[in-house]
Formats: sequence, structure tokens, C-alpha cells
Amino acid sequence: MSDVARAAQVAEQTVYNYFPAKEQLVTDRDQAVQDRLCDLIRSRPPATTPAAAVRDFVLQFVASIRDIPPENWRGELGYLAAISPAVHRLALEMTDRQAAALAAAIRESSTVAPEVATLQGIALAAVFQIIISEAGQRTLKGHNQTEIADQLLPIVTNIIDELDRWLTVSESPPPTRQP
Repeated sequence: MSDVARAAQVAEQTVYNYFPAKEQLVTDRDQAVQDRLCDLIRSRPPATTPAAAVRDFVLQFVASIRDIPPENWRGELGYLAAISPAVHRLALEMTDRQAAALAAAIRESSTVAPEVATLQGIALAAVFQIIISEAGQRTLKGHNQTEIADQLLPIVTNIIDELDRWLTVSESPPPTRQP
């Protein structure tokens, strides 16, 4: 925290005012992303899967990699998680929190069994874990942000489309069991 304060030319206490814990320096947007995903899931039209509901937001998130100032890119979660086991652990904890929140939103807005909602929440949160991990690994390999966004867009599009197909099936009523 003292290094951040020195770089920002502010008192260390000022940094703590905005980021009560040092972990929040790299996961500061987590809550806003989580809230938006949950809102999109809860407000989706009938017969729209959770994956379809968040599709545009997720793809815009990937495309926005291009807009991060290059001088800030190596301070982003993906790169930091790729070089630091402690930050990698924070990213996994963030994914776990996101999965729980998404599962709750799915349970509140659908008729799937609670354990299926949990699985769906985990799957959707894993999309962000893949984005974070791939962005970090590709940065380590020397790819620039435009290349990373261009490479990830078709990958993430495919993942979301696959999840949409899977979730469409799981939204169907369960088959009746024969004695």
C-alpha cells in the first residue's frame, strides 16, 4: 500500500480510504461486475437463459480490454494473477463469490433446482475466470491488449454460446420417471 501511495503521490491513509484492504486494489471492479451480471439475470425475459442474458455485457467486457490505458495494463488482475500466486488466489476467491451471487440470481429468477442453479452460477463465473487467466497468460507471452481482445472475443463468444445451449436444455422441465 505504501508503494501505491508513493506512486500516486498521496498519503498511505488516503489509499486506505479508497481501498480498505490491499486486495481491493486488484479486485476493485468485482462488485460492480457482479451486480450488473445479477441484474441482467434477474431481469431477463422469459425463455432467455442466464448465459444469453449476460452475453452482450461479457463480450463488451472483453472488448473493453482495448480501452485500458497501456501504462495500466500490467496492473490489471489478469497479469497480476499470472505472476503472483497470492493474487491468483484472490482471483479464484473472487470467482467463488461471483458464482454464489450468480447462483442466487438464477434461483430467484428461474424454476431450475437449487443445485442446478449453483452449477449454472459456477459455469457463468468461470467465464470471467477464463478471461482473467487468458488475458494474464497472453500478456506474459508479449501480446498487446488489442491482440488479446481480438483473440479472446471468439473464444468467449463460443463459451457463452455453448453455455446458452446447455442452459436452454436445463430450463426444460425434468423428464418424468417411469416406475
